Amino acid sequence: MRLDGKTAIVTGGATGFGAGIARALAAAGAKVCVADVNGDAAELIASEVGGFGTAVDVTDNASVGKLADLAADRLGDLDVLVNANAPAHVPRALEEVTEAEFDRILASHARAIYLTARHFVPPMKAANTGVILNLAATSGVSPRPRINWFGASKAWVIAATQGMAVELAPHGIRVNALVPVCDDSPPLPSFMGGAKGDHKTKALAAIPMGRFATAEDVGQAALFLCSDAAALITGIALDVDGGRRI
Repeated sequence: MRLDGKTAIVTGGATGFGAGIARALAAAGAKVCVADVNGDAAELIASEVGGFGTAVDVTDNASVGKLADLAADRLGDLDVLVNANAPAHVPRALEEVTEAEFDRILASHARAIYLTARHFVPPMKAANTGVILNLAATSGVSPRPRINWFGASKAWVIAATQGMAVELAPHGIRVNALVPVCDDSPPLPSFMGGAKGDHKTKALAAIPMGRFATAEDVGQAALFLCSDAAALITGIALDVDGGRRI
């Protein structure tokens, strides 16, 4: 699977799954813009993969507009857009989540995809080609207690992906989602509700393959869906979960 001559933007590309996707696309030959709210971290990953990095707030229309202008100047026509923004979320009872936290969850997952679509879909339509990949999560298809609004926002991502796929297919644009199980990164203990080892053990016991997703796992799945090897695949939510949902 190669992406030679292709251009790509990965939002949320400075850490975690986003960084794994940026690395995989670049290793396959794509010229990658790594965009992240942490501009310094974005530039660090970009220097590693031979691309360029920039700061962006994907919940702000003006900021996404600046990203679109920069991409047009530095990349030209955009072939691949990856929405991998994935801020950490601390579990708590659904009624205890503050309005500010709720707004942040929805903005980070739903508004971000809406805004990037506003700015990047029109040129993709004009070119009659393009790939959009959205990052969901297993909580979006298999709800869990105390992460209700986070899971609901990821369910929105999957529904939006399918709606986008149907609407944009006549324009030569494919839209898919990845549904990874959680990774073993520093935010994991708080996301599972505590730092004790039994939380991790319980989570691993629910994964038939016995391990969490890695950035490399997600990066390779993203590479497949963004490549011509998946030319007839659109509207799917691909599990990268070691059998978690079985």
